[in-house]
Amino acid sequence: MRRSKAFIPTTKEVPSDAVLPSHIFLSRAGFIAQVSSGLYNFLPLGKRVLKKIETIVNEEMGSIGAQEVELSFVTPAELWQKSGRLEKFGKELLRFKDRKENLFVLGPTHEEMMVNAVRDRINSYKQLPLHLYQIKTKFRDEARPRFGLMRGREFVMKDGYSFHSSYEDLNREFNTVEAAYKRILERLGLEFRVVRADSGVIGGSGSKELMVLADSGEDTIVVCHHCEYAANIEAATRGVRKEIPEAPEAEFNRFKTPGVTTVEALAHFFKVDPYYLVKTVAKRAVYDDDSEMVLFFLRGNDNLQEVKAMNALNALELVDVGENELLESGLVAGFMGPLDLKTCKIVIDVELQHADSMICGANEKDYHYVGVNFSAMKNVEFSDIAEVNEGDTCPHCNGVLSCTKGIEVGHIFKLGTTYSKALKAEFLNEKGQREPFIMGTYGMGISRLVAAVIEQHHDENGCIWTSSTAPYIVNVMISNINDDQQMSFGEKLYEQLREHGVEVMLDDRKERFGFKMKDAELIGFPYTVIVGKELANGNIQLMERRSLMKETLSAETALETIIKRVST
Repeated sequence: MRRSKAFIPTTKEVPSDAVLPSHIFLSRAGFIAQVSSGLYNFLPLGKRVLKKIETIVNEEMGSIGAQEVELSFVTPAELWQKSGRLEKFGKELLRFKDRKENLFVLGPTHEEMMVNAVRDRINSYKQLPLHLYQIKTKFRDEARPRFGLMRGREFVMKDGYSFHSSYEDLNREFNTVEAAYKRILERLGLEFRVVRADSGVIGGSGSKELMVLADSGEDTIVVCHHCEYAANIEAATRGVRKEIPEAPEAEFNRFKTPGVTTVEALAHFFKVDPYYLVKTVAKRAVYDDDSEMVLFFLRGNDNLQEVKAMNALNALELVDVGENELLESGLVAGFMGPLDLKTCKIVIDVELQHADSMICGANEKDYHYVGVNFSAMKNVEFSDIAEVNEGDTCPHCNGVLSCTKGIEVGHIFKLGTTYSKALKAEFLNEKGQREPFIMGTYGMGISRLVAAVIEQHHDENGCIWTSSTAPYIVNVMISNINDDQQMSFGEKLYEQLREHGVEVMLDDRKERFGFKMKDAELIGFPYTVIVGKELANGNIQLMERRSLMKETLSAETALETIIKRVST
């Protein structure tokens, strides 16, 4: 492609709402252009990157026997009603009616549509397993679209669905897809981790996320550097604590603690480690058609993990509870505890199940209980609701856990029969009996991967594309197009590289050298060939984008050298 003919509208202007490097550089370098809040056009360079990622995904999906389809973007709402997700998905699901008043949705995901495509067409266990996927535009009506391609309303996603006659076969396919997803990210040149995750509104179990490591990631990942354990903070667990602080010595008693309402103040008051204090968090749990106040109890040095807490209750949402609402329920902020509490539901962290020598609120202003033994408590619910802390012990080895940031680019689930039962999608088993398909679902954010590459590979000058994602591998830049020798050599090298199958751009614009160099660095071509004044001495320069190092090449052997370089 000749740059003089190419549509690459680079600019120095930074979008007013851009904070992430990918949003800034993809916009400035002419890869994407914003249409409206959360909506972006892919311009020629961006489309080339998108297609390269799609090609790699298609190749890896083909290697495991998955078949590509394309389902309708518009989905009858009736299918979502049958699955129970029409209301559960919330306002992010865009609903609309056609001229005949039929209700439809714009699909943010296609579980219902894929089940509908398969049911009544696959009837026997002999036709299983089956794995279908698509690469499709999706729409999620985000309340706060932000971060460019990272959290837009419209996005390109690869979503796959497998159908099985047994859970053993589902497990096999799940592992096969995980391996394929790893190969995709490796081929894209990305550093990543596979982490355990929460299933969210998709449902099912056996959920794993593929996270590209980046400081700008929205997700917190808990990782162990001694083994392969990794988990999203929402699903992370920990091993037994290595060092236990000395326990306070006190028999069970009610103790006056005037004005002591925080964990920090209570630890100071009793001169004990927060490990032996009970923290109370009050929330209102929201369900499909009801809500209730819930008190969560955990050790004083832990924090409530809200996704875990919601899962413990099968709640849709947790909202804060005000002090007045507590008072109306007979509770006193700062002095709440789990003993003899009948005013509301309670959930206690599993790590308190056998705890003793604890100090907790007495449900009376200015009083706490000391010497509390949780083993003696009856008819209470214990659940893992604590957030893992930096420095906790790995649940799989003796390693120490640490936290890092990541960008979720893939998510795989073992759905089981969640959707097939709801939509009555069944097959005949070996005994001739009807049973619902056992399913898996496998998503990967294609447009998000475009941004993820730049979040992990950039510098202050712009994009640094990996060799498998770069829109063009080599940029032949003619310093002075009015110099016949430079133009002739540049044109010849450009054509020779094309003949050798190298994706190459010829910058033949009538612009200043410095302007062209800034553009080359902003766009992020892996290599830029500088055809300039040194050509008169038989030399050109080759700049590697990642290091910005320039080396002098003989013009006579430049073609051979460049081809070797881009092939490694």
